[in-house]
Amino acid sequence: MNNILTPADLEITANAAQKMNELFTQVEDDIAAIRVYAQPGGCSGVSFGMTFADKINDDDLCRDHEGFKLIIDTASIEHLRGAEVDFLDHGDGNLAFVFNNIPGQDGGGCGTCGSQGGGCSS
Repeated sequence: MNNILTPADLEITANAAQKMNELFTQVEDDIAAIRVYAQPGGCSGVSFGMTFADKINDDDLCRDHEGFKLIIDTASIEHLRGAEVDFLDHGDGNLAFVFNNIPGQDGGGCGTCGSQGGGCSS
C-alpha cells in the first residue's frame, strides 16, 4: 500500500497541477503517475526533476490529483519536503516547471570537479 504524500510534503500550485494534468492526458495508457525526484549531482548539488512513471512502487509516497497521481520515492522526499512545484509561462514559448522553497542543501558550490567521477576540491 502506498504512503500518502501531503501538501506539507510537496505543494503543487494550481498552475502546475493544471499543466501536469494536461501533459498526463497526452501520454500512453500504461503510464501510472508523474514522478517528482531529487538526484544528487556532485559539485552542482542536488538536482530536481519530473518524469512519467509506468508503475507506483510500494514505498512511494503518492497523492491523487484530478486526472493524475503524483509520486515521490522515499529518498527524494528528504530533499523536497516543504518545497513547491509551480509552472511558469514567461511568454515566447518560455515555459517551465520550477521548484521553489527547496530546503537547504549541504555541500555543492565547490571549486573544481574531477571529470572521471572524482569528488570536488576547494
